[in-house]
Amino acid sequence: MRYCTKCVMPDTRPYMKFDEHDICYPCRAAEHVKKTDWKTRWKELEELADKYRGMNGDYYDCMITASGGKDSYYQTHIMKEKLDMNPLIVSVDNFTWTQTGHHNWDNLRTEFGVDAHVMSLNPKVCKNLFRKALERLGSPTWYFDKAIYAYPLQMAVKLNLPLVIYGEDTNFLYGGPNTEETPSAMKQITNDVVKPVPWDVWLDDTVTMKDVNPGNFPTEAEIKKVKLTPIFLSYFVPWNGYKNMQFARTRGFKTLDDTGEWKREGFLEQYDQIDSLGYLTHTWFKFPKFGHQRVTEVASLYIRDGMMTRSEAVEKVLAEDWKLDRRMMTDFLNFISYKEADFWKVVDKFANRDIIEKRDGHWRLKKNVEAALRTGGAVTP
Repeated sequence: MRYCTKCVMPDTRPYMKFDEHDICYPCRAAEHVKKTDWKTRWKELEELADKYRGMNGDYYDCMITASGGKDSYYQTHIMKEKLDMNPLIVSVDNFTWTQTGHHNWDNLRTEFGVDAHVMSLNPKVCKNLFRKALERLGSPTWYFDKAIYAYPLQMAVKLNLPLVIYGEDTNFLYGGPNTEETPSAMKQITNDVVKPVPWDVWLDDTVTMKDVNPGNFPTEAEIKKVKLTPIFLSYFVPWNGYKNMQFARTRGFKTLDDTGEWKREGFLEQYDQIDSLGYLTHTWFKFPKFGHQRVTEVASLYIRDGMMTRSEAVEKVLAEDWKLDRRMMTDFLNFISYKEADFWKVVDKFANRDIIEKRDGHWRLKKNVEAALRTGGAVTP
């Protein structure tokens, strides 16, 4: 195991690449982005909008995949207000909501004046598959995430809305199996958020294929028929989550700090993915498996954007990244009707004991791993 010498990202993150100077791929990608000719990229986006604007007469002419978060506000602003498109917002409903999330979702539609189509997944199926994915994969929201990617494309085909707008290209910006910079989001499903697990693993007498329709991608023939064109907005405009949050707040978006509803432990910020209580239990599972989770990811972004030094980030990671917020965990376990003791048994099963150890009843980075994090570079025995 080794750490980037520039940020605090370890190479245990799946598909993470380091160069000969022990600098991670996302840090190099961030350097590349700063050299991008954004004026030319914007003209390309304008030409794309011109191609699809009015293609269906007075009907919608594009689709935005959105959750009501900070990035959703920025996406909607760009497509509707800057490019004069008539978008349909498509979203997959949360299994539980924060009050802050409810406000932001309602305010998004009111503030920008947009229609929205929401798929509310079958709770019985979700609970069943969440439990299975927790125990078998250590990735409890597998089905939910698959529906998030698949369902908007289903609707794009059915409604003849070939232009589908996603936010950031997580593979190119943060590392993954598809790191080629491209405007096309067609490979979104293979970005490793949703592990490539066949349906047969999940199906049995209680869940069949007819129960998981929202998680199925349109066929290749359907995609070709409507000439489906999903794009990453981050290819065409500079993408910065913190700045997107700042913009969203000018349009009525509220953070957890703004509402005082909840201060999440194990987080560096209180504005990203704040619409659901229990969902980010999924994200925390990266810590026992890979030795990092959300604090590492956000701190690395802050370093690349000049908002934090590496030494400051190290202290934040050591203090917070191992923590599983209790309110978040309790909400998730209540939803799937799962005992906390059994949950921790699952965590122990997936724990990577080469890099973490139990201290005071909690999984923490081993001391030699912590030393490598502080200095940057490889872990020594």
